[in-house]
Amino acid sequence: MTRNRYLDLLRVGAIAVVVLGHWLLTDVTYSAGQLSGIDVLDYLSWARWLTLPLQVMPVFFVVGGYVNAASWITRSAAGDRWADWVRHRALRLLWPTTIYAAAVVLAVLGATVAGANPAEIAQAAWLVALQLWFLPVYLLLIALTPAMLAAHRRWGLAVPAVMAALAAVVDVAIVGPHLPVIGFANYLLVWGSMHQWGFAWRDGTLRRPTWLPYALAGGGAAALAALLTWSPFPVNMIGAAGQVQNTSPPSVALLALAATQAGLLIAAEPAGQRLLSRRRRWRVVSRLNDASMTVYLWHMVPVIVVAVALYPRGLLPQPGIGSLAFLELRPAWLAILTVVLIPLTIVMMRLDRPVDRLPANGAPPVPADGRAPGAGARSGRPWSQSLLGAGALAAMVSLVKMAIGGFAPGGGLPLLALSGYAAGVLAVYVSGWLARPARGRASRIGDQVEVRS
Repeated sequence: MTRNRYLDLLRVGAIAVVVLGHWLLTDVTYSAGQLSGIDVLDYLSWARWLTLPLQVMPVFFVVGGYVNAASWITRSAAGDRWADWVRHRALRLLWPTTIYAAAVVLAVLGATVAGANPAEIAQAAWLVALQLWFLPVYLLLIALTPAMLAAHRRWGLAVPAVMAALAAVVDVAIVGPHLPVIGFANYLLVWGSMHQWGFAWRDGTLRRPTWLPYALAGGGAAALAALLTWSPFPVNMIGAAGQVQNTSPPSVALLALAATQAGLLIAAEPAGQRLLSRRRRWRVVSRLNDASMTVYLWHMVPVIVVAVALYPRGLLPQPGIGSLAFLELRPAWLAILTVVLIPLTIVMMRLDRPVDRLPANGAPPVPADGRAPGAGARSGRPWSQSLLGAGALAAMVSLVKMAIGGFAPGGGLPLLALSGYAAGVLAVYVSGWLARPARGRASRIGDQVEVRS
């Protein structure tokens, strides 16, 4: 299997837009000796239309579906089982996330010892935890990939169509009788639909005939226009205070936007491949792609660092949101944050590198030729799979809690969530050692053909 360079370009572009959106739409202020965060969209109604191009998380899920399908097909054909593959994919996400969480915890403890205001600690620790919501959803989709790929092979595009219809039913239950809890189903149904599109993109279902991507984009755009005109869903596609939202939980309006994006991006694939045909361009994209997970996790840290360093000393002005001075200051604000983020990313990537050496099942790496002797001789102990499932569940639930409440709700560490996360990650890793192959033979499948996530 050859590497699809276009996917890396999409991932890099989406990361850049995510960072840009968060930096532009979050305004950290300093007043009366206290730092606080403000959602710019609450003050600038016209800026809510900017969320249509800035909401690019659907790109990650569509690309993720393509990548996960390719990886599972390759690894399962070489002898990997579901647990081995899920463990390997999960650890590639959990390792850098654990480093990030540990660093934030140390920062919270340091700020507490230094006598910082608990309210400021809570605010800052909440801002740097917002992006964690993506991880439990994506981990769940990884675990479901083999089953959902099998469903795709049998029923094709009917699978995401049914999921979209069910998501609409959930939305009706939320908007109408305001049923509680049911909205959580849309995290799987809406994001999962996009993940299924990735399967269809990979096997050509969404590429042939050539007009099909345009039909998907056109249908999505028409549905989005109708929903924004005649339904209670707001134009804000990133987040908004109020009873009806598009992201918490994700709505069919967000799904319509995702269909528009997916159709256009799939249609643009030939042009993207031609753009990356030159080795120099591809080398730049590849290097940026290697940093994508690190940038995603750490990109809000510069916001806190710059605000704490410059605002209290009066080194950076704080014009009113929406004023001419506020808009003129945005380029300088972005430039300062970029200067801080680049060295931070370089340093943290060195700590993230060990994840590439983590064994898929606790066994030593395979020889250089990529073959995996003993792949079919695993012990297959059932409790190793149970431990993997329990650990992954504990990690996902804890990440959800931290994404909602932050790393320091009320100014103190969420010890239960942190303990649950640490225990979950440890269980995922240890489950690999319980599944070690008989007579110590290596069983890891090489990553030479795997598309990185």
